[in-house]
Amino acid sequence: MKSIREAQSQAVNDTCTDCGSYIDIGSVIDADDNVLQLNVSEERALYLSSSAQERFADVQVNMISDKEEVTLTLTFGISAEKMIFQLQHGL
Repeated sequence: MKSIREAQSQAVNDTCTDCGSYIDIGSVIDADDNVLQLNVSEERALYLSSSAQERFADVQVNMISDKEEVTLTLTFGISAEKMIFQLQHGL
């Protein structure tokens, strides 16, 4: 228990004022988690890629088309952008 408390004191922490829950921001946002990969229809892939490019200047888009669906890979500049995009689009 002592080692957990020591590790938590080194991270950025916050408390939810609504529910009183204690969270470790580092456990929510991973600095290296900036790639989003989805298997969607071609129409949805085009919509999501254009939406990402409009919102984030440095997002990289890669689409690989299969007969039935498209594998869409969005690489964001930082992981927070990926999180924001996912929240905005319910992903």
